[in-house]
Amino acid sequence: KLPPGFRFHPTDVEIITAYLVPKVLKKPFDTRAVGEVDLNKHEPWELPEMANMGEKEWYFFSQKDRKYPPGIRTNKATTVGYWKATGKDKEIFHPPTMSLIGMKKILVFYKGRAPKGEKTNWIMHEYRLESGKQPTPNLPTDITNAATINASSKEDYVVCRIFHKSTGLKKVVMSSYAMPMPMVAERQLGFQESITLPPLMDYNASSPLAPPLSLHASSL
Repeated sequence: KLPPGFRFHPTDVEIITAYLVPKVLKKPFDTRAVGEVDLNKHEPWELPEMANMGEKEWYFFSQKDRKYPPGIRTNKATTVGYWKATGKDKEIFHPPTMSLIGMKKILVFYKGRAPKGEKTNWIMHEYRLESGKQPTPNLPTDITNAATINASSKEDYVVCRIFHKSTGLKKVVMSSYAMPMPMVAERQLGFQESITLPPLMDYNASSPLAPPLSLHASSL
């Protein structure tokens, strides 16, 4: 486990270079944070208990479904529902060379069967290796080799980040308290005129009874 206070939240580039590349190349790397699971055999709410670590998001290696060509929207079916791809895949570039090294696909879980499934708040970010059409000399060899091996191997691995999207209830509740105070009083008490604060007394700053300087009308 990670030390107290630390959270596992890698960037898109780190997921590709620090985890997916060594996994494909079968090189040693820290496996504490990323488990391995067949996503077609488990519902999303079962995955947190199966993860190596994580409180609000969970990471897994999984093998990509080869029934569909790359770039095609796919439905990953489970017993209860299915994962449906949404939006356009995001390109992931290697910062030093700005070369294409991976893609991120966003999927949403639906209960039931397509196309009449019920949308849920379970989200998946699927990361896969990808190489550009033209070879890049400055790109690390491991990344190039991993992309080539993964494309031709039966074990076509991806990294999946699973999380449950918030409904936004907190934002709605908090917004009700963001109304200016005079307006709230007018609505609740039926006043037609804005409430004004009484004038402040002219305190002597040197007096021991003087209030702190930070207590102005604007802070009431």
